[in-house]
Amino acid sequence: MGWKHVVSLSYFWAALQGSTRDVELGTYTIKSHGATLARNHSNDWLILLLLMVIEIILYVIHPFYRFVGKDMMTDLRYPMKDNTVPVWAVPMYAVLLPIVVFNIFYIRRRNVYDLHHSILGLLFAVLITAVLTDSIKNAVGRPRPDFFWRCFPDGKDVYDLWGNVVCHGKDSEIREGHKSFPSGHTSWSFAGLGFLSLYLSGKIQAFDCRGHISKLCIVFLPLLVASLVGVSRVDDYWHHWQDVFAGGFLGLVVATICYLQFFAPPYNTEGWSPYAHFQALEELRTNSQQPPLRDVEAVRNNNNLMLKSLGHNLNSPPLLQDVDVESGRP
Repeated sequence: MGWKHVVSLSYFWAALQGSTRDVELGTYTIKSHGATLARNHSNDWLILLLLMVIEIILYVIHPFYRFVGKDMMTDLRYPMKDNTVPVWAVPMYAVLLPIVVFNIFYIRRRNVYDLHHSILGLLFAVLITAVLTDSIKNAVGRPRPDFFWRCFPDGKDVYDLWGNVVCHGKDSEIREGHKSFPSGHTSWSFAGLGFLSLYLSGKIQAFDCRGHISKLCIVFLPLLVASLVGVSRVDDYWHHWQDVFAGGFLGLVVATICYLQFFAPPYNTEGWSPYAHFQALEELRTNSQQPPLRDVEAVRNNNNLMLKSLGHNLNSPPLLQDVDVESGRP
């Protein structure tokens, strides 16, 4: 099976090298176009900062404390376990890893439009997913599978007159225990790695109708990692399977929408670069076909000199008006 991996890596390397059309049409670097590009998208970056502030607020506020009766504890008595995938690791592989891949492509191709729009699209995908996820978490307040031990760490359950739990555990553990739906680990993973998967599929032209199935190994690899993260959330008893499914679906949908804002679909022949890059190339072609203004002025001056050498007064009417059209005589 080793040869399949070699073939897949060869497609990835070919994508890094770029095609001849990249060289022919020129390059756009951070130094030449980076500042202008950032200014043109200043509003987008401000919205990203706003999303970060909203996400921090949503993380701090208390979720809805849903009614939890004694008969519901059957599915909520799973043991408490540590996270297989730590919280700090999620932004590492869901945000920083894709950005590293984007920079590798930039180093090889020198396309600042691709670098800027891929990073901007990725951050939008992750932050929009995070805001949606935590908003739903706080609104739903579904108990985690290990809620019993968060609520009653000594194993002695207490209920009020209406049959609702009267927790005597740590406030932080109880609050975290009401944030089961949907899974944040899974939604972040599918948002970041799903965006990376779409990005790679466009770069290697995975859907070019040539039947190279080995390209799909590269495309499916980020999705496989995201899926395994989701499985770990169920194995650790931090989430129900419905939480993981909803989180994965949410992250992948948002990633797809954000990707298509900047790039053509991966099956498109122009899916290897962002829309803005092709617009810049079209402007370059248009400008190259039109003579510069100074050249037009030079031609006009030469014509005037020729007319002066023939003794024609530039301030007089055109030469044809000095001739009697009917007689043909001056």
